[in-house]
Amino acid sequence: MSHTHPLTTTAFEIPGYRTTRALGVVRGIVVRSRSIIGNIGASLQTLVGGNISIYTELCEKARDDAFRQMLEHAAQLGANAVIGVRYDATEIAAGVSEVLCYGTAVVVEAVAAG
Repeated sequence: MSHTHPLTTTAFEIPGYRTTRALGVVRGIVVRSRSIIGNIGASLQTLVGGNISIYTELCEKARDDAFRQMLEHAAQLGANAVIGVRYDATEIAAGVSEVLCYGTAVVVEAVAAG
């Protein structure tokens, strides 16, 4: 899983590129719940301490899915880049979380080296 794309950034500009059009906010939203099996496995991992890998994998997958949805939304608008990328997560019910990935869809062009 990879949360990268050559023309995405948390910054508001991409070095070597000039923004020619801003197309608006784009987002990807994923809602996930923890399974009973996952909760049992996580409970066992908490006894040992350290990273709870079952939840880490669940979070990584949710973030990756939200990121990909955001990129699809941007492509539908005709963007070739997304700037100002952010993540947010909210627990909407016990064991159910929403992961939101959002940014500004833009059209960029490479700046000629001079």
